[in-house]
Amino acid sequence: MRKYYTRPCNFYYGNYAKKLIKNKKAYAVAGNFNIAFDQIEIIQRKRGKSISQFISIKKIGSLKETVRSIVKLDLKKIVNKRKSISGLKFENFNLMGVLNITPDSFSDGGLFLNSDDAYEQAVSMAKNGAAIVDIGGESTRPGSKTVVKEDEWERVKNTILKLKKNFPRIKLSLDTRKSYVMKKGIENGVNIINDVSGLNFDKKSFQIINRKKIPFILHHMQGTPSTMQKNPKYSDAILDIYDFFEKKINFCLKKKYKKELIIVDPGIGFGKNLDHNLRIMSKISLFHSLGCPILIGTSRKRFIEHIVTKFDTSDRTGGTLASVLYGLLQGVQLFRVHDVKEINQGILVFNKILSKS
Repeated sequence: MRKYYTRPCNFYYGNYAKKLIKNKKAYAVAGNFNIAFDQIEIIQRKRGKSISQFISIKKIGSLKETVRSIVKLDLKKIVNKRKSISGLKFENFNLMGVLNITPDSFSDGGLFLNSDDAYEQAVSMAKNGAAIVDIGGESTRPGSKTVVKEDEWERVKNTILKLKKNFPRIKLSLDTRKSYVMKKGIENGVNIINDVSGLNFDKKSFQIINRKKIPFILHHMQGTPSTMQKNPKYSDAILDIYDFFEKKINFCLKKKYKKELIIVDPGIGFGKNLDHNLRIMSKISLFHSLGCPILIGTSRKRFIEHIVTKFDTSDRTGGTLASVLYGLLQGVQLFRVHDVKEINQGILVFNKILSKS
């Protein structure tokens, strides 16, 4: 567990960001010259509490040696350009379309159980701006039950095969916790593995990923889908999740797996209450100091209802877009969403306005 953490903050955007970076008054975030920062927040764990200190990047040299050395290492990871993963480039935003081929997912369960319907939905999302489609055959909503691995693969198999045959340029992520399904997916052309358990559900999962050096999304979840929302607790949600990521990344490195193949996802709504989710979202730029691309999945999630109460809607597009745009301002590179066309439209307009600032 760390004692000090470094979060970039005080962001600038568009032409002004580029000007500040050029004049060495600010740093770019992860190689994206459209977003710059000139301050950092140093978060310290102290006697069970989190204490923050905000300083200008110009004053980093005045920090005491123990803190300064950590901050400098973190800064290098924050500013370094992220390498492409399976054709995904991270100097700008990417959308990941959600395709649940399940009868019981919280939002779209049962809509795409037919492989033809699932195929058409995937193609539609790709045409509407999804850089990658995330296919899952097991619901991991709160309270969901585990699906037999063979049944899970049967749900997704035909859609994956059809997409790879008829729409080969589409990038596919496979949302699964099981090594059996991962292996089948990789053998049939899946580009990325998305394991919501953070490789904790099936001990063979990492062996499968590492053997083929397939990229994966390192997702955080406290507990299991059946237990995760039963009074989740953290010392500090953002810092505890950071520690989880750092530990897993170090494990991967020791096994000769490259960090450049890892995307981190803090798992909004997976073993978190509203306060936890808001803490994570508000400080999400902290994860840049891991040196990996960041993904968030806020689409249609329950925390939106908890905020808007009587103004809730079935698709929660407004709340989803608000959370996506905030993530965009924090330098998040990948957004997992159901309503690809609508979210893409919102980001394109937002970015166009921002570019003129």
